[in-house]
Amino acid sequence: MSMQMLSNTVTTSLIRWLLPSVLTTGNTQQRTLMLGVSFAILSNILFGVLYAYSSFLTPLSGTQVFIWRMLSMWAVLVGYLLISGRLGMHIDKLRALRSFKQWAWLLLPTPIFLSQLWLFMWAPVNGQGVQTAMGYFLFPLMMVVFGCLLFGEKLSRLQWLAVAFAAVGVFSEIIRTQSVSWATLWVCGAYPIYYIMRRLQGIDAITGMLVDLSLFAPFALGYLYFFAPSNLAMVAGSGFLMMMLAGLGILSILAMKTNIDASQMLPVNVYGMMSYLEPALLFILAITVLGNPFESAMIYSYGLIWLGIVCLLLHGIRQLRGTKNETLGTKAAA
Repeated sequence: MSMQMLSNTVTTSLIRWLLPSVLTTGNTQQRTLMLGVSFAILSNILFGVLYAYSSFLTPLSGTQVFIWRMLSMWAVLVGYLLISGRLGMHIDKLRALRSFKQWAWLLLPTPIFLSQLWLFMWAPVNGQGVQTAMGYFLFPLMMVVFGCLLFGEKLSRLQWLAVAFAAVGVFSEIIRTQSVSWATLWVCGAYPIYYIMRRLQGIDAITGMLVDLSLFAPFALGYLYFFAPSNLAMVAGSGFLMMMLAGLGILSILAMKTNIDASQMLPVNVYGMMSYLEPALLFILAITVLGNPFESAMIYSYGLIWLGIVCLLLHGIRQLRGTKNETLGTKAAA
């Protein structure tokens, strides 16, 4: 039995054990939909766990946790691709890039990806948890705006209303605080650029992540060896920290893998609606578990942004119903 066949067998057995009803009821389309929803929920829960993970790794700072997370993610991802027999496939995709321009465009989004993962680890333990969660709330709205500006996508009335609510909410928060959090702006302004560039390049998420992590791994090792040897010695001498950091890598890859699987199994509208679970969970964790400040005066501006999100959800539900009606009409005509 090949390593890939072994990996597929283990994965299928695990899914059947965890989700038996999903795989034994309904038709194939219904089972795929339910499995996709299950993956989406699992990935959002895992991202929530990761958001609070830094607080359990003291005395490591947020930046140090980020460094170790990148290394553990790289090790887990390469290990998974080796066991599943898919590493060669991703390397072949990279070998197909011939020109300097293609490689330049491939590497250009990497700093954005790395900075977002750093912020995800740094913000919760440095009082920016709520602001970063708000950036993730605004991210889908900014994707709508970028789609309109760059790809000529037409916005519905609900989408325009969503953008308007969000814009007023952000503007009111700027007036209230005489500023706006850089963490919020960096998430909602930079992350869409990363996804759009990867989309234009035709690079899938796993290949892009393999490139990003492989590029950063030598710098992470160099930082630990030359600039933070005491940190390296501390982790090497603590079985608890080594176990927690290994878990950090496993949870990170599992969260991203289930999120990617969900995006491939679910209709775009359903996947888009499910994606709001993550920032909602991050927001709650930032206020409750992590103790990040939330002032009552923020309710007005943040409430407007949430109204925008409700409009997007209503738009997604309407589109999903329209797709179902078209499908039923096609089957009836056949």
